[in-house]
This record gives sequence, C-alpha cells and structure tokens, in this order.
Amino acid sequence: MFAQVVVDLAIEQPLDYAVPPGISDPSRGQLCVVPLGRRSCMGVCVGSSGSSALSPSRIRPVSSLVEQIGPLTPGWLELTRFAADYYQHSWGEVAIPALPPLLRSPPGQRFESVLRRLRAEKIGCERTPTSPPPLLNAEQQAAVEAVTGQPGFSPTLLFGVTGSGKTAVYLESISKLVKQDPAGQCLLLVPEINLTPQLLASVRAYFPDVPVVSMHSGLPDRERSAAWLAAHEGRARIVVGTRLAVLASLPKLRMIVVDEEHDDSYRAGEGVRLSARDLAIKRAQTEAIPVILGSATPSLETWAHAQSGRYRLLRLSRRVEARAAPTIELVDLGRSKLVGGISDELKRALTDAVCGAEQALIFINRRGYAPVLACAACGWLSSCGRCSVFAAFHKTDATLRCHHCGWQTKVPLACPTCGNQDIGAVGQGTQRIEEDLQRLLPGARIARIDRDTTRRRGAAASAFASVHAGETDVLVGTQMIAKGHDFQRVALVGVLNADAQLLSHDFRAPERLFATLMQVAGRAGRTGKASRVLLQTRYPRHPLLAAFARHDYEGFAQTQLAERRAAGMPPFVSHALLVAEARQLEPAMRFLAEARRIATMVGGEAKIFDPVPMPIVKVDRVFRAQLLAEASRRGELQSFLRGWLAELRQYVLANKPRVRWRIEVDPQSI
Repeated sequence: MFAQVVVDLAIEQPLDYAVPPGISDPSRGQLCVVPLGRRSCMGVCVGSSGSSALSPSRIRPVSSLVEQIGPLTPGWLELTRFAADYYQHSWGEVAIPALPPLLRSPPGQRFESVLRRLRAEKIGCERTPTSPPPLLNAEQQAAVEAVTGQPGFSPTLLFGVTGSGKTAVYLESISKLVKQDPAGQCLLLVPEINLTPQLLASVRAYFPDVPVVSMHSGLPDRERSAAWLAAHEGRARIVVGTRLAVLASLPKLRMIVVDEEHDDSYRAGEGVRLSARDLAIKRAQTEAIPVILGSATPSLETWAHAQSGRYRLLRLSRRVEARAAPTIELVDLGRSKLVGGISDELKRALTDAVCGAEQALIFINRRGYAPVLACAACGWLSSCGRCSVFAAFHKTDATLRCHHCGWQTKVPLACPTCGNQDIGAVGQGTQRIEEDLQRLLPGARIARIDRDTTRRRGAAASAFASVHAGETDVLVGTQMIAKGHDFQRVALVGVLNADAQLLSHDFRAPERLFATLMQVAGRAGRTGKASRVLLQTRYPRHPLLAAFARHDYEGFAQTQLAERRAAGMPPFVSHALLVAEARQLEPAMRFLAEARRIATMVGGEAKIFDPVPMPIVKVDRVFRAQLLAEASRRGELQSFLRGWLAELRQYVLANKPRVRWRIEVDPQSI
C-alpha cells in the first residue's frame, strides 16, 4: 500500500510513501510524519493506492501516523485543494499552514501529554447569569427568518447601516441553527484581532451554555492549538476568529458569518495570498450551508453580485432603537484656519463635546508625529535607509522610523546634507494631533490608540476598555478605532487628512476611503443622542465626499461600478499579478520581461501588460516590479495561469535567475 501525502513544499503533486508493516493503512485526511530529504516533516494523507509509478528504490516509508487525532474531513480537503488550485500554489502550501502550531512539525516524545493538556483546556462558556437578548425589530427578524429558513448554500449580503444591529442578526441566526442541530458548529469571522475580544464577549454572553473558542494569530501557540483541537473534535460549537479561522477543521459546520466582509484584512499579506471572505463562500458552497456577508459598505464585487441576483440582498435600513444617524459636515480648508491641523469649526465642536461630558473621536490614518522631516535651507527630506519612502518622525523617542520595513534611527541634530539646524516636521500624525489637542483643550483627558501604543499584549484591549468606561474625553487613532467598536458615549467624530486617498493612483482607493469614512462615522451617536461628523477637506465638492455626506453608499457604488465597467477593471475583469523581487531593479525587470515572452508563447485568452516597477519600488533593500495578466472571465484566467506558470517554473529551474517571485490572483493593489 502506498500513501499520497502533501507536505509544506512547492511540489505540484502529492508525494508517494510506502506504508510499512506495523503501520495501519492511513485514512484519507490522516495526519502523518514522513521523511523529506534529511529531515522529518508533518504531512496529510490525501489518498492511497496499491501501486506507484515510481521505482520502489525511490519510495521511502511513512515514519508514523498521528493516530491520536482523527482524520481531517473530505470537505476540509476539498477546500484546501481548491484554494491551492485557485491561488496557484501546491496543496501542501495551503493545508499544512492551516494546521495549528502544535501540528505543523513532527510530534515529539511528550506529544501524548501535550494533547491531554490541550484537551483539558477550558472551552469558553459564560456560566454566570446573562441579560436576555435584545428584541429584534421587524427588519432584523425578517433577515433572521430569511437566512435560517432556506436550507443549503445560500450566500446572503446583509447590507445594514452602521448601528443597525447586524451582530444581533448574526447571533440570532446562529442561535436558531444551534437549537436545530445540537452538534452543529458555526464560524464567525471578523477582520482584525482587536475586534475579536469584543465580539467574543458578546457571543459568550448570548450563548452562556455553548462552548465558544477564539482563533487568531495573536493567541499563544498553546491556546491556538487547543482551540483548533476543540473545533476539530466537535467540542467547540462556535468559533470566532480572523482570516486564519476560515481553514479551521469544523467537521459539523452549519453556518458561516463574515462580518465587515469588505475589509482588506481578510486578504493574506504573505505566503498564499488568499481571501478568507472568498474561501468562506466557497466553503459554504462545498458544505451546502448558508453564509452571511455583513457590511455597511460592501465590497464592489459583493455589491455587484447582490445587484445581479447571484447573492441574496437583505437590508437593515435604520439604526436600532430609532437612533438617528450622525450629521456629516464637510469643513472647507480653503476657508477655514488651521491650528495644529485642527480647524476652527472642529475646535469649537470638540470644546462643546468635552464641556457637555461627551466623548469625541479624532481619526487620522497616519501614526507617528509627522510623515517627514524637512530642511528649509536645502530641501533635504528624511528618508528610509532601506526603502524608497520617507521615514516618519516619532517625537516620543526622537526617532525616524520606516513604517514599511521597521528601519529606524535617531533624529539628526542638523541637516545631514547642509548642516542647517533648523529642520522641522511636515504634516501631522497621531502623536502630533494628540499633542496639539492637549494644548487646544487643556484639562481634557486625551488618549491615543495606534500601533505604537498597543504593541504590548493586552494593551489594545485595556485602552478600549478605558474608552468604554468613560475615562477618555477625546480619542485619537488610526484604522484601529474606525471599525466595529460600539462606543456608547461618542457624540463627535473628526476626520483629518482624508484628501490623501482622494488623490491616490490605486483604482480601489475610492472604495477603501468611502468604507473607512462610513465606518468611522458610524462610531458616533450609538446611544441615540444627536451626533456630528466633521471632515476637513480641500475638496468639499468632490463626488465621493458628497455621497458620504448624504450617507449614500448605493449612489457611490453605482457610480464606481459604472467607472470600472468603462475602464475594464474588476469586478468586470479578472486579474493576476506576477511580482519579482531582486537586489537591483534590472534583474527583476528582466525576469518579468522573460515571463511576458513565455506568456505570449503559451497563448490563451489573457492579456499581458508590460512589466513595470511597483509604486514603492524598494522595500528593505529589495527592488520590486510587477507584471499584470488580465482576462474577461475567471475561468479563462485560471486556464492561462496553469499553462503559463508551469512553463515559468521550468524556466526558473533551468536558468536559476537571482530573483524571488510570486503570483497573486485577484490582487488588491496594482
């Protein structure tokens, strides 16, 4: 008997291993330890056969089976195989990293005792009395009935304004399914780690007697492994997690929810560049179960599917408990005086909020004190020593830092070029706004939440708890404060520096900006009191900002989709991006030129563009270039990619170019 095993290696086909005497025939989905070169590694058996095409002398035996853990399900194997094929990677490159840390390397001598401890880990259940769940309004109740009343695969877009109670719909839908199937499991995905604790607490309070676990990359390895094992063995009924949880083993999965489905965080930034949202939809199709995609600002791809009828569209058109949406005002910076980046109108509004014992939120998506230091005498600008970007000024420790590679250095005492000692900060970041607000609002309790203030584990949860407890008057922050948080006392939101994205070259920038603005505006007025959003801009007549001021996502989406259709951009075409990296730009460009030549030889329906340097051409001393492939349909693109990449891999094996390369299917940035 021979076992076909996938390992975490870029090998197109599963490897054949002999099943030696003394080892039972492995089941499909069985974890096993196999030799690979001079080392042992973890693998997954994906099939078996009584013969092999290889010579017996080339076939090595399976070292051992991990029989203490049951096999992975056929549905899980199908999902990981699909992901590997779609994103043009080997099966093992998807399957093995999807396992918990405990199972990615061969088990040691203490494996049995480690497993016993993991199985003994307490699975989260709220055993204390909880308040009764809130009553659903008519729209929410209709949404629950629609989701749970139709068995089988039914992708649903829950399009609800911020504060409309989408979470309550998720929880009540899960509740109905949990009651219908006492062994059923549900998966609830959130885009970011800092949203997980808040949602996890809500889920556990809603389901006091149901085992709930969390899965995200910020957990210790032991806790992640225990959660995965509890889900794999069916002991955990509800899993709340970030994108890595979409590939968790859930043998009795009955529903998937993707909250804030539009969020870029669902897209992996390294390894296999997969989309957790798209895989959640595929998993629901494979398992024949419902999937809910929730958002106040759906991705344009999702919105187009909902408009075409491919997805069912359910609306939550008003905030719960008749809470009014905030009034949105555009502050024209051409007519308003700025003091420390704050307009007169915003300063007055902040003063009124603080004096009225209300909270205010200031959003600026730029951390640090200032994005750059400059010399007025010679024009020197602080730049990263490794990247083709500016180094940001961080005043708290007097450093210049690159937000791309992490390089940092002390701020020079004088201009490195001309010796001028009068070098100054240009622009604003969260640190500078925090400092300016302390001067403009003496006595106000001002807090800042960004990546710099939340590096320590638990710091983000502690900071948000302080805001929820009313211990902060004005909160300054980046994207971290914009999404998902249910701030009960925020009556004012100020938005700074939104114009930077209005001028971006990226065709997705308007969509991302509109979503961010709607999300951050949604933090205001969640208790029903009158609330305001002030957005400072030099382009108050811009159509995007006008749509934002009207809370008009549908009008914005219609305009954007029309522009994309006319320009031949996603979702009306499909893209793949070949990225090459090298120590100099020329080898990367030369490799892509050769890749383009190979593409023309392969032929097919795809259009191949010329290679170009990436917008940020150098990151951490590595130069980067890109080559775009485009097709009118996904099937055409996939067919082309299979032939093209097979030939490209042969070229790489034969010529060994000194470049690193990768393929990104459905890239989010071009």
